[in-house]
Amino acid sequence: MPRSLGHYSSFLLLAASVLLLLWIGLLGIQRGDELAGGGEYAPRQFLWGMLGLGAIVASLLIPYRALNEWGLPLYLCCLVMLLAVYFFPPVNGSRRWIPLGFISFQPSELTKLAYILAISRYLMFRKNHRTMMGLIPPFLMTLIPVLMILKEPDLGTSLVFFPVLFAVLFAANAKSWHLIATLFAGILVLPILWNEMSSEQKSRVTAVFTQEDGGIPKTGDGYHLHQSKQMLALGGTWGSEFEGMPVSDMAAYRLPAGRTDFIFCLIGERFGIAGTLFVLGLFSLLICVGLSVASKTRDPFGRLIATGIVTLCGTQVLINTAMTVGFGPVTGLTLPLLSYGGSSLLITCVSLGLLCNIALRPGYDVAGQPFQFE
Repeated sequence: MPRSLGHYSSFLLLAASVLLLLWIGLLGIQRGDELAGGGEYAPRQFLWGMLGLGAIVASLLIPYRALNEWGLPLYLCCLVMLLAVYFFPPVNGSRRWIPLGFISFQPSELTKLAYILAISRYLMFRKNHRTMMGLIPPFLMTLIPVLMILKEPDLGTSLVFFPVLFAVLFAANAKSWHLIATLFAGILVLPILWNEMSSEQKSRVTAVFTQEDGGIPKTGDGYHLHQSKQMLALGGTWGSEFEGMPVSDMAAYRLPAGRTDFIFCLIGERFGIAGTLFVLGLFSLLICVGLSVASKTRDPFGRLIATGIVTLCGTQVLINTAMTVGFGPVTGLTLPLLSYGGSSLLITCVSLGLLCNIALRPGYDVAGQPFQFE
């Protein structure tokens, strides 16, 4: 197959996955509005989705190599914004947002993308990571935003940085024992992260090991886990969209943060296990195509960006879906492209637009050759 067709096939698969996931997420949010007896979340998400598609188009127009010099400055600006959130009143006990008139901006979402750009810029040069001392800067670049985001508190977002670091180090062809050392260093900082966690965050972790299925719904974090699993069970095989609602008690369908953190459960209730498997299939397709793009890209900066974006997306999907079935703590981490939220959706679209940029850009060599460093 001609190389240009390979570019377009990857782009089309990525674009199709994104469009379908946005549409399914909108249907899930619409179901949440119905169960809540009304709401304006679905129309708002539709507008955010249109802006997100525009963000993808904008990300395609600029050659991704132009971002080479902007990664570190953007990363530093994000650290400043992570400090700035503490100068604004908390929302539901958390300081995650900067109010901008009629909308609120969540700096941690932009920080994830800025971190990928900055770490890719640093690791694209072999001399920066082929020694043990060279691994200290990227480790510190990871640890600083993790601790700042954890204090907001935002357990979910803080969990995605270390998997991204490990993945881009692997893609940059770091030495095996350096990867092991990085993994070991990450394990060593776990006690520090635990001490920095709030009592609520710790209770969410311990709730995973004390959960009980069936019976009367528990209180606190146990209630979230009980209701999320119950919603998935109520969906059955094909969901209420095709089989109707099996129970008439609306209390059984009450799900806190259903349109944001637990959107996967709303999709499961509306379209059943078939719908959830279809969603996981779409994410698997997106991740596989993204990894294919990364593996074929000879440009170091492009390969590392693609690897970081794919790892970020896959980690979020894994953490979010695991918490809905009780395999992980309730973290407050959104499901990419599906959960309600402007900051998360826009930054996700920009990130996936960059991935499409790398896959589609005709001016750069993309071929199945060994990775080459400048």
